[in-house]
Amino acid sequence: MVLLDQLPALIGVVVGSLGSYAVQSLTERRRWKRQREERWDEKRFETYGSYANALKAQLRVAQRIGAALGFADVADPLSPAEGLPLLADAESLRATEWESVLLVGDAATIAAARRWHEAVWTVELLVREGPVDAGLWTRAHQLASAARDAFYESARRDLGIAGDPPPSGEWPRMWRAELSG
Repeated sequence: MVLLDQLPALIGVVVGSLGSYAVQSLTERRRWKRQREERWDEKRFETYGSYANALKAQLRVAQRIGAALGFADVADPLSPAEGLPLLADAESLRATEWESVLLVGDAATIAAARRWHEAVWTVELLVREGPVDAGLWTRAHQLASAARDAFYESARRDLGIAGDPPPSGEWPRMWRAELSG
């Protein structure tokens, strides 16, 4: 009889313990998931940034070689003899960073990154071919700039960064016209 009198209290303790355990487990699981998502957000941010920097460096070397070939709107000429080995090194670094993008990026950002590096390859091919029509040079840079903008837009969306990225600069830059006007 004494056990029956204490049974409701015992059931209450068991139910309370199970409820407490369930709530604690759910809370801990949510905390773990949130921390994991934060780690991956940080990793994606670093990966996208490193990839963008590597690709921008590759484009910059190609532009400098282009300046030596007489293409307008680029400073700091670099002879093809000096620049092509640097361009190969920059491509190797970009390819290494690309693997990380493939690992952590979402499908839309990977596609945008691929379009951007293919547009940069077009600029690179122009300098490897030697002097070409200035219109092709300008158009290749406009395409690379548009692809860069699309990459940043997609990366920002993947990272949950609100708002549009800043507007792209003009290519070619009209700095001489601005100075004389």
